[in-house]
Amino acid sequence: MATTKFFLDTRRTKSGSPSVLKVAITHLRKTSYISLPAKLFPNQWDDDKKKVVNHPDQELLNIHIEDAMQQVKRVIFIITDNGQIHSMTAADIKDEAERRINPHKAEKKEQEQKKKKLFATRYLNFAESKQPSTKRIYMVTYRRMQQFAGKKFENMAFEDVTKEWLTAFDTFMMPTAPSKNARNIHMRNIRAVFNEAIDDEVTTFYPFRRFKIHNVATAKRNLKVEDLRKFFEYPCEEYAVKYRDMFKLMFMLLGINAIDLCNLNEIVEGRIEYHRAKTKRLYSIKVEPEAMELIEKYRGEKFLLNILDRYKDYKDFTKRMNKTLKEIGPMQRVGRGGKKERKPLFPKISTYWSRHSWATIAASLDIPRDTIAHALGHGNNTVTDIYIDFDQSKVDEANRKVLDWVLYGKK
Repeated sequence: MATTKFFLDTRRTKSGSPSVLKVAITHLRKTSYISLPAKLFPNQWDDDKKKVVNHPDQELLNIHIEDAMQQVKRVIFIITDNGQIHSMTAADIKDEAERRINPHKAEKKEQEQKKKKLFATRYLNFAESKQPSTKRIYMVTYRRMQQFAGKKFENMAFEDVTKEWLTAFDTFMMPTAPSKNARNIHMRNIRAVFNEAIDDEVTTFYPFRRFKIHNVATAKRNLKVEDLRKFFEYPCEEYAVKYRDMFKLMFMLLGINAIDLCNLNEIVEGRIEYHRAKTKRLYSIKVEPEAMELIEKYRGEKFLLNILDRYKDYKDFTKRMNKTLKEIGPMQRVGRGGKKERKPLFPKISTYWSRHSWATIAASLDIPRDTIAHALGHGNNTVTDIYIDFDQSKVDEANRKVLDWVLYGKK
């Protein structure tokens, strides 16, 4: 049988402040509390008589708290009589009693709980848990869904995001995002939220059993060995040298991402160790002599490299770098004003090409796929991955082979 009593909760009350009077419900050795609209100082509560004293509204408060207690006891009597109490916890009894004592509060709480399970709410919470760069991508998807679904979007349940809805959303995006792979990014974001909701037992509905995300093959974003050699050795304009050098350094560091390159701190025992910003995965890269030469050339004050000593942030640096990389190539001045006319070597190149190029060249040298995956951080975060010394030695050897082939033509 559940028991009840009044309880003046002084546990977290600040000195000089009144405490909240509660109804304590104890059942199966657990206690839950219902807060009453009565805040009292210790001298305003007579625990023996269970009454409010020395309070200007004590008569009204005593009527109210007694009525609340009777409501709780009535609930306990009903659920005991019908046998329901045997499957209920103290918290369950409290929720049922609150619905009777404070119906408006209970309704509001129920609505809040329901809202937390809505697709849009869960999506926003999921996006908030991500790193800033990843969050931005998720929020682009969120705004696109808002545009598509209109006012109905915020109240959509997971069950409303059907295969038909996803197909219609994909069609809606086509005019502004003709690339299937670009639209697939949004679909994968939605799928990630569904997977988390299923893991948290918020829903069992899963439209991606029927709605498949198929990528379309795209042109490879990598340079061949002969192209890399030409790019690395090209006598580019002075302003472009540092950007070309940074691209070269990124390649020598296993295609490291720009944000991670900017935030590198130090070299310890000949290695760079860092957690990748995107995945938080631990990387450990042996710094080869050729890479060290570039690092020494561009040593920074706050970080390993001087990038953030000179640029606002990694985005500013990356934007300028990508623009400059695309300009590298033969240049001549034409006309009276001497306007520069360029013939870029690789007009679509970007920082990310260093990563693709390293992986492609490593594969051409018959370096095992597992080693390449580990080098790029595509392995699973398993217990085996913790023993990085064994795996990393293979990656070190692979990187040396790649550099020897690209820089010196040695296989």
